[in-house]
Amino acid sequence: MQNNHQLITTADGSHTLFHEALNETYHSKNGALQESLHVFIQNGLVNFINQNQVEKIHIFEVGFGTGLNAILTLKDAMTRNIKINFTCIEAYPLNIDTINQLNYLKEESAILKSLFNKMHHCNWNEWVGINEYFSIYKMENKLEHISTNELLKISHPFDMIYFDAFAPDKQPELWTTSIFKTMFDTMKIGSILVTYSAKGDVKRALREAGFIVKRLAGPIGKRHMLCAEKANSL
Repeated sequence: MQNNHQLITTADGSHTLFHEALNETYHSKNGALQESLHVFIQNGLVNFINQNQVEKIHIFEVGFGTGLNAILTLKDAMTRNIKINFTCIEAYPLNIDTINQLNYLKEESAILKSLFNKMHHCNWNEWVGINEYFSIYKMENKLEHISTNELLKISHPFDMIYFDAFAPDKQPELWTTSIFKTMFDTMKIGSILVTYSAKGDVKRALREAGFIVKRLAGPIGKRHMLCAEKANSL
């Protein structure tokens, strides 16, 4: 079901979308771009790369949405000359007319804009190579309907998870111990999950699922975010 979305300009000048049915925005009103860069790129991707010698990274994103996290990840992969396999899940894909209104790449190269366009136009539920550095598998499904085995049939165990679902009070079914245990079971030892939410219930659910949870400084407008690690088994 396609929901109507209202385009909003956030505090850093980048767009987000207002989801009318959930009464919630896709990204922070304090700055969509700065939130994604802080939570998922700097404290997720860059943090992982700095601590691990890897040539290929397997990432899973919960909530593909506008594709902002994905294109920022692709850009970083090109800069660092590493390869990324990017699996993501989205229950209600946005239509192309909505995507075409977003201003995330207004100052970027024509090449990056073309890759963003290709990412949104490529087929769902199959692997697609966007360029030599980045391949994507977009799953059109609900996270609560997906099992560990189904995810591992699509991808190698994940090095990193971007958990970017709508807020816990909007989609409580996605922030449970059961969901986080599925995430835990799809990840490699030493892998990390990052999310913008630092609510107490989220921390408890992550710990109950087996993660070691750290609270980090949040993006502008939020005091904290979370980084959860799948550590070595005792």
